[in-house]
Amino acid sequence: MMERSAKVAELLQDINNIHELGRQRAFALGNPFYAKYEGNGDYYTKELPTGEKFLVAMEIVWDRNDHPVRIIDTIIKEK
Repeated sequence: MMERSAKVAELLQDINNIHELGRQRAFALGNPFYAKYEGNGDYYTKELPTGEKFLVAMEIVWDRNDHPVRIIDTIIKEK
């Protein structure tokens, strides 16, 4: 389990470090942008290119080799 936690941390490690650049890149690719802000607890903020924002819970999908392959989010509430 500790190994998975380390891989999740690796997958999401730069989510706060390059906020604006990451946001612009995600939108340029047509993807949502995820960020973890203080005060959100274990939840993330999901922002769509349209400007809509949501508080979401995230689930990591792993392959057979224990590598993260996809993030599934569940909307908690609209912000």
